[in-house]
Amino acid sequence: MSSIRRETDVILIGAGVMSATLGSMLKELAPELEIKVFEKLAKAGEESSNEWNNAGTGHAALCELNYTSEKPDGSIDVDKAIKINEQFHLSRQFWAYLVNQQLIRNPEEFIMPIPHISLVQGENNVAFLRNRLEALSKHPLFKGMEFSEDPAKLKEWVPLIMEGRKENEPIAATKIDSGTDVNFGALTRMLFDHLQKQNVETKYKHTVEDFKRMDDGRWEVKIQDDSTGNIEYHIAKFVFIGAGGGSLPLLQKTGIPESKHIGGFPVSGLFMVCKNPEVVERHHAKVYGKAKVGAPPMSVPHLDTRYIDNKKSLLFGPFAGFSPKFLKTGSNLDLIGSVKPNNVLTMLAAGMKEMSLTKYLIQQVMLSNEQRMDELREFMPNAKSEDWEVVVAGQRVQVIKDTEAGMGTLQFGTEVVSASDGSVAALLGASPGASTAVHVMIEVFQKCFPERMNEWEPKLKEMLPTYGVSPEVNPELFDQVHASTSQILGLGVEEPVFA
Repeated sequence: MSSIRRETDVILIGAGVMSATLGSMLKELAPELEIKVFEKLAKAGEESSNEWNNAGTGHAALCELNYTSEKPDGSIDVDKAIKINEQFHLSRQFWAYLVNQQLIRNPEEFIMPIPHISLVQGENNVAFLRNRLEALSKHPLFKGMEFSEDPAKLKEWVPLIMEGRKENEPIAATKIDSGTDVNFGALTRMLFDHLQKQNVETKYKHTVEDFKRMDDGRWEVKIQDDSTGNIEYHIAKFVFIGAGGGSLPLLQKTGIPESKHIGGFPVSGLFMVCKNPEVVERHHAKVYGKAKVGAPPMSVPHLDTRYIDNKKSLLFGPFAGFSPKFLKTGSNLDLIGSVKPNNVLTMLAAGMKEMSLTKYLIQQVMLSNEQRMDELREFMPNAKSEDWEVVVAGQRVQVIKDTEAGMGTLQFGTEVVSASDGSVAALLGASPGASTAVHVMIEVFQKCFPERMNEWEPKLKEMLPTYGVSPEVNPELFDQVHASTSQILGLGVEEPVFA
């Protein structure tokens, strides 16, 4: 068994949408940097970024009700929704920049226009949705959202959902036409094709084994070539760990103080896929409901039109499950292996606090296919069992850490953990994830390349025209950029929505 030793500027671990985005942005900002990517699977975008492993909503907080919470006084807190929407717009702008520069082509292969709809049942939920619209419509980013509780109007919007429904049931929906469906698997593959043309070397079937901090502050990364069994040592000034659920164990191997007192809770998922083309054709929207009382945010039911392999699909879910694996292709020892002396109390505290989540996951695991169909029928009363089949979605690892809310707090979201000197950064967590990838990378730049931010600012503003600008201060700019990105990405030129 032989070993090699090579030096580079930047190492990206994991060939998913996060590494693809970071690599593509770095090549625009600092083309002189030499970048190497290591991926343990045989292709790019095969785990969390794969189109069958995520909801592909293009999370813009247009329809996801868990991003708007009701305060004790009945008012609606929309801050998180506004933040996520702004972040998604940055991603859209970067994709449009790449298309406009002809660095990637055929945007219709990864992004399509699709209405985003929120649907609720019951008087209290109808009141919540009405108040939510009122709160959101004060903000420029959510102009154009419609509300209706008229059954005739709802039949136009969502015929499959309204068929067979009781007439006397309070039901309401909001609809906004500027939503999208994003195929993050296709986007990831496109970005890696682009990076290859930029002389970024991506090594597949290469597993990261360990990290060692060198005396000069650089990182030596020990990597196994799984095809030959050979060990390679690659040295870099900056390492990014973007390995989806596999990021936490790799971060722990760096030994940086910031990796302590962090745990991970794996959640698996299932979707139901419609195999009847006639049914698929009769639905054209992403429709998000409200999570049941006591259910976690990742359980929000949704009936989604998706475009996969240039074909229209219809998915319903997610149904949660439990597997100790951190990746779909991971090991059953992943969870137990992530428990360390420095995070065992954090993990135990989370276990005590999250008994309701554990109970919920056990109930979900025990569901039969017919019981899953019953849940679908709450959304779509006339659904037939023979039209639907189950698909296993990707693994998500929710972050557990000690916060102001107490020890062992389960986090729902995406976060960057980096060394104090910025030499290594890891991305942990789940939704909104891929949709906010460009915003995440700006955070990585601020933490890990602070000395270059002034130099990079003009290029960042060229790629992301609304970078550093508030839509409330300059709605005209957001209108102009939204119209131009819609045209470039083939989403149709819309009327001004923000001004």
